[in-house]
Amino acid sequence: GGLFVTALIVRWQRSGTVIVSGAERSAGQPSALSAAERRHPRQGRGRPSPPALTSPCWGCSNVPVYSSGDTVSGRVNLEVTGEIRVKSLKIHARGHAKVRWTESRNAGSNTAYTQNYTEEVEYFNHKDVLIGHERDDDNSEEGLHTIPSGRHEYAFSFELPQTPLATSFEGRHGSVRYWVKAELHRPWLLPVKLKKEFTVFEHIDINTPSLLSPQAGTKEKTLCCWFCTSGPISLSAKIERKGYTPGESIQIFAEIENCSSRVVVPKAAIYQTQAFYAKGKMKEVKQLVANLRGESLSSGKTETWNGKALKIPPVSPSILDCSIIRVEYSLMVYVDIPGAMDLFLNLPLVIGTIPLHPFGSRTSSVSSQCSMNMNWLGLTLPERPEAPPSYAEVVTEEQRQSSLPPVAACDDFERALQGPLFAYIQEFRFLPPPLYSEIDPNPDQPTDDRPSCPSR
Repeated sequence: GGLFVTALIVRWQRSGTVIVSGAERSAGQPSALSAAERRHPRQGRGRPSPPALTSPCWGCSNVPVYSSGDTVSGRVNLEVTGEIRVKSLKIHARGHAKVRWTESRNAGSNTAYTQNYTEEVEYFNHKDVLIGHERDDDNSEEGLHTIPSGRHEYAFSFELPQTPLATSFEGRHGSVRYWVKAELHRPWLLPVKLKKEFTVFEHIDINTPSLLSPQAGTKEKTLCCWFCTSGPISLSAKIERKGYTPGESIQIFAEIENCSSRVVVPKAAIYQTQAFYAKGKMKEVKQLVANLRGESLSSGKTETWNGKALKIPPVSPSILDCSIIRVEYSLMVYVDIPGAMDLFLNLPLVIGTIPLHPFGSRTSSVSSQCSMNMNWLGLTLPERPEAPPSYAEVVTEEQRQSSLPPVAACDDFERALQGPLFAYIQEFRFLPPPLYSEIDPNPDQPTDDRPSCPSR
């Protein structure tokens, strides 16, 4: 009889639905045949029909997502148009990271060759038999299982390792992939194979102290042209924390001072760096993720960014625990200088999967919360503090008199506690504070010794 395999499903164990050829139905309920199936119920009798599978994609709602320690459960759905005999129905689940690239080498004036660099790391490899036995090399009629015509479902389940797994990733020279494959073996025929990928996230919680710490830096550059030296260009930049999640906006606080004779432009950009390792070599790919541009800055001018926002688009999380693939992010705040090397600051970023908690910022840093004005390089105090209230405004004469103990009522108490210490405490209780002086005996010294641009 003919064979038709409708789908291979990978879904959460707690889910109550099964997807068959793109149509959703409740588990255990029959689903209607598609129009193509009704028109061609037997496509080549005795041969398996082409499988109907869709590939997973980032952001698709029907793509299952797992992490280390989770249980992956699913079903293999078979639709048979006639009675068949099979040797086995197996599933094979695997997760691995793999890198590959080539480099051209010259061995002489007329000799060149290509060097291949490959490396692979396996995270898990699980096999299970749903029908039949392990051996498939035997084409005898013994040990065959008969499957009658109709629809059949075979459940499978396996647990991902508890050890950290690399996040699913597709890069230019490597990838991290997780998949489940079903194989139906029949005697004297090629096996029918269906493959379904699923996504794994190794979660990164940005609510950790190291990822909540502010990132800041300062740089300066002096331009020279032959024997002429112009004034410096200085750049200071700061962000509230190191960890972010896709969709968030990075608030950039920066100050750019142009004391040179050229017109410069401040800019900022987020970069993703992919690093691939194989045979002791490293291949690096740097990609622009998002950027912004400030206003042109003429000579002698200063520009300030009070929380300029740069939004993080949907990107894959950072991969920091894989030995052959590493994905990192950085924020570059720089000054575009025509005719010279740019002045830039690199602030490291970590793109996580668990967003900032509503009260997570409390643990970041007092300075990161209080210094988001443009005095973030050093907190300043008010020029003249407000005087405290006078003693008469706080304690009246009636209050002071009423607080004194009655003489007749405490003769025994006074005799028991007579002495200089108790007398001093009673006398000091409502004495006025020292006189307030408007003149600070220890005035603050200026801390900013950086010279300003010369007047032009």
